Amino acid sequence: MKQIILNNGTEIPEIGFGTWQTTEGVQKTVKMALEAGYKHIDTADIYGNEAEIGEALEESGIDRKELYITTKIWNNNRSALGVQQSVEQSLKKLKTDYLDLLLIHWPANEIQFENWKEINAETWKAMEELYQSGVVKTIGVSNFLVQHLKALLETAEVVPAVDQIEFHPGYTQPETVQFAEEKGIVIEAWSPIGSGRLLKDEELKAIAHQYGVSPAILCIQFCLQSGVVVLPKSENPENIKNNLHFERFKISDSDMIALRTLKETGFSGLNPGKVDF
Repeated sequence: MKQIILNNGTEIPEIGFGTWQTTEGVQKTVKMALEAGYKHIDTADIYGNEAEIGEALEESGIDRKELYITTKIWNNNRSALGVQQSVEQSLKKLKTDYLDLLLIHWPANEIQFENWKEINAETWKAMEELYQSGVVKTIGVSNFLVQHLKALLETAEVVPAVDQIEFHPGYTQPETVQFAEEKGIVIEAWSPIGSGRLLKDEELKAIAHQYGVSPAILCIQFCLQSGVVVLPKSENPENIKNNLHFERFKISDSDMIALRTLKETGFSGLNPGKVDF
């Protein structure tokens, strides 16, 4: 599988296995993903499935060095102590002594906190310390918009390696993507298929038909062709396999524009600058 080189020199597999909204049977699902050849598993404290994923990773017998494991700091742990405790618990649940990638799950935002910049800066400083210690190989953020990235970079000693954002046809957050690229921050796409909503979009289905692929595969290729790390999620064994092993193809420039400007049908409705959780 192709690897993307991050700004700290480490590599991340360009396709990972997403586990958001997967709690029932997640151990079995992740085992299927590992057997299908996924090496990059994306989880988070708030998903409530780290322990089951840890069991699946252990049972797989795959050498830890071959795996790429990401987890995230939830909003109630945005502090020096919170980060430390969160990571200790995640390591225990995931049955590992280091993380490949640790993200701030959501930025403290201007709607909720007057001192949102300071909260994010304190969280990031604690993550920088874990990075320097080697417990975490790479650190990044998730759902950070331009204003959150700019504020963080005012005090950050380590530039985030990735920003994991909602990204799919019809919702590509161009301002955030452009700013991240200028700063050498790789974009990761969560909900690359619009949580399944895009599978019913008639225009997208018509474009997929032209290439002889499923709408889901078209969405994944769209992300890859946009230079974005993609995290498809499925609990269907056949789809799990197909999302990783499809034959690569090139979407034409005109179809890439059509997909970027698709009528928005897959958006989650979650605006990081306005969420109240």
